Amino acid sequence: MRRRVVVTGLGMINPMGHDVATVWAGLREGGSGVAPTTLFDASGFPTKISAEVKGWDITDAGESAEVWRDRGRHTKFAVGAAKQAIADSGLADAAIDPIRFGIYLGSGEGNQDFRTFTQMMSAAMRGGEYDAAEFIRQGLKVLNPIKELEQEPNMPAAHLATMFNAQGPNFNCLTACAASSQAIGEATEMIRRGDADVMLAGGTHSMIHPFGVTGFNLLTALSTSNEEPTKASRPFDGKRNGFVLGEGAAMVVLEELEQAQKRGAAIYGEVLGYGTTADAYRITDIPPDGHGGIAAMRMAIADAALQPEQIGYVNAHGTSTQVNDKVETLACKQVFGEHAMRVPVSSTKSMMGHLIAAAGVTEMIVCLLAIRDGVLPPTINQEYPDPNCDLDYVPNAAREAKIDYALNNSFGFGGQNVCLCLGRY
Repeated sequence: MRRRVVVTGLGMINPMGHDVATVWAGLREGGSGVAPTTLFDASGFPTKISAEVKGWDITDAGESAEVWRDRGRHTKFAVGAAKQAIADSGLADAAIDPIRFGIYLGSGEGNQDFRTFTQMMSAAMRGGEYDAAEFIRQGLKVLNPIKELEQEPNMPAAHLATMFNAQGPNFNCLTACAASSQAIGEATEMIRRGDADVMLAGGTHSMIHPFGVTGFNLLTALSTSNEEPTKASRPFDGKRNGFVLGEGAAMVVLEELEQAQKRGAAIYGEVLGYGTTADAYRITDIPPDGHGGIAAMRMAIADAALQPEQIGYVNAHGTSTQVNDKVETLACKQVFGEHAMRVPVSSTKSMMGHLIAAAGVTEMIVCLLAIRDGVLPPTINQEYPDPNCDLDYVPNAAREAKIDYALNNSFGFGGQNVCLCLGRY
């Protein structure tokens, strides 16, 4: 029999709040973290809004601002969320073999040094033609080597390993919006097969900078509803016009069941199923028949040894784009059959925006809390029906419902699909 994997610690920092309790309360109330962008001057961009983390600093995590000065914004979020999760789990006081303690993150790239890059390009283009030698000379003068190193996506995992003396497996994946869900799934598999006893897993990302917003605007993926920021993210609604870019981090402590029991750890729930597929279709488009998402959902349910009708809630990928929401609705109908019209499906991206690499683990935590508290978070901004999106999206207000099993969908650019099945312990 494979080893069972449970969740014993939670931590998060995102636009809805700086800890799990605050975020969960905001989601239950149908709040919103979307507002005009302040991290840079977005006045010249089609999208002038985002879901920023506000009022939080690395010193709030008990760390030195000077030590972490040149670390990435996402790395700081990762540290804050990880320290919460480790404290919540009680691991700091447990006798854990460091070789059996690993880390698996879905982390995005670090800070993009936009000003320095433009300074180098400006110098290299004097005279009207690009001068590569001058570009290199300028780079050697002005680039900060620590900041350059911190752009690498593996750096948050490296910092966390040092911080917690986690000497076991250390991995990072960056499969776009599916990254942290994939990290949870792969970390679960490591514990199941005996490669580790405990894994700190999750994700962190911040793309609210000129490069990030430029790219998503060119893809026409972002909402341009700048006049009413809190209404801009409207998954499954008939007037949806793109997602809202968010940022933040979330971490969970995954642990082998018997070890968690022996040390008397509080258990939030169990990771029962993991499904992962590739569309093998296009980079940004979802196949109209949704075959990749359908396969991942079915795989996760089968891995959990459940039947589709046993699923009580789906936290949808639900980005608020025209194509994703229509195809995800179709996928749910294919997977659940007649049960599809009865299973509640909601998108918490309507409130906190899209956290990209950190989205999946954040929404996994939401599933665990929904199971624990018997409350389903809503999809806000449900105002205009769409005939292609006709499921129960828990519109506008949270709902009490006792559930034992939940699915979390994460579908990323590039065609990566991950589905996690969570259960009551």
